[in-house]
Amino acid sequence: MFKTKIIISTIIFLILLIVTSIIKNKTRIIEKKSFKLNKKITLKKQDINESQLDFHFLTSPAEIEKKVKILGQNNYSPIKKSNIFLSLSTFNSIQNQITILNNKNEKTNKRN
Repeated sequence: MFKTKIIISTIIFLILLIVTSIIKNKTRIIEKKSFKLNKKITLKKQDINESQLDFHFLTSPAEIEKKVKILGQNNYSPIKKSNIFLSLSTFNSIQNQITILNNKNEKTNKRN
């Protein structure tokens, strides 16, 4: 009777020891993956912040004027408001019309 209690206790202890080890290893792997993903997220956030800073710096009117002066383009003129498109779809439709007209003009020029 005493031996069976010891054997059962030992088996239960070993099973719990093995299960604990397996769970610990799986959580360690998950933590490593989580750490790597957090590191990637941090790098992406930093890239976004730097890109936004570059965008705001490079597109400021004062910077554009400096670049124009440096390049020496004296005939620089701002875009008229009528040339600014409100959506990408209107730009694409106008662009398609322009390419169709250019293709028609090329065909007529080839025939002549």
